[in-house]
Amino acid sequence: MAKYDGLHEHLRQRSGDVEMSFEEVSGLVPGGLPSSAHRYSAWWSNEDRTHSQSRSWNDAGFSAHPDIARQRVHFEPRT
Repeated sequence: MAKYDGLHEHLRQRSGDVEMSFEEVSGLVPGGLPSSAHRYSAWWSNEDRTHSQSRSWNDAGFSAHPDIARQRVHFEPRT
């Protein structure tokens, strides 16, 4: 099982926009999110598919839009 499979499955089962706190996302990831996810929007990049976290939401059909100040992320379906 890959680290971000829980997030991938959670999103794959959704339709429409998904808003989550970083804490909620952490609950789907064994060991939680790394500290860089809480500090840097670049961690949530949709363009770098070499990172497993990015592949998890991209392969589920979403793009991520983080709000670091609010510690929330908006997943938007890709069209």
